[in-house]
Amino acid sequence: MNTIHTVPANPTSLWQRGLGSWRLLTRLLDSLQPLAALLARLYIAQVFFLSGLTKLRDWDITVALFTDEYKVPLLPPVLAAAMGTAGEIVLPVLLVLGLGSRISPLGLFVVNAVAVISLSEIAPAALQQHVFWGSLLAGLAIYGLGPWSLDRWVAPHLRQPRYWSKQGFDQ
Repeated sequence: MNTIHTVPANPTSLWQRGLGSWRLLTRLLDSLQPLAALLARLYIAQVFFLSGLTKLRDWDITVALFTDEYKVPLLPPVLAAAMGTAGEIVLPVLLVLGLGSRISPLGLFVVNAVAVISLSEIAPAALQQHVFWGSLLAGLAIYGLGPWSLDRWVAPHLRQPRYWSKQGFDQ
């Protein structure tokens, strides 16, 4: 009777190949982080910027909405409309440029949260959109806007003592 003897695979070798594959996958995903951060910034900025433009197009309707529909706590409707619209116009521009790397996503997070809180009734699908936007903004605020942002280029130059000395800020 002939029996074929097979050598069992070396568990150490399988483990090493698995670790090597995992390292390769990790490097690949890490290399995609700047692009993912930029795409998230562009997407969320578009959502809020277009909303702000809509509010600017007909200011009377915007104020009426803030008076009758949106119940922003603690603020008069005209002030709430102005602040919300300004946030939806200015903060997305900063987000796209990568300036104010914590301020811009946190500011839009607040605008998003106030929008949800101020509506007495919100459709489930709309609520899910706001949750998604809030999640993206929280991620950008926590992890930063990524290396493809102006903050990453400007910040090191601002920290140099000679910059402050030239501007007279060191006195």
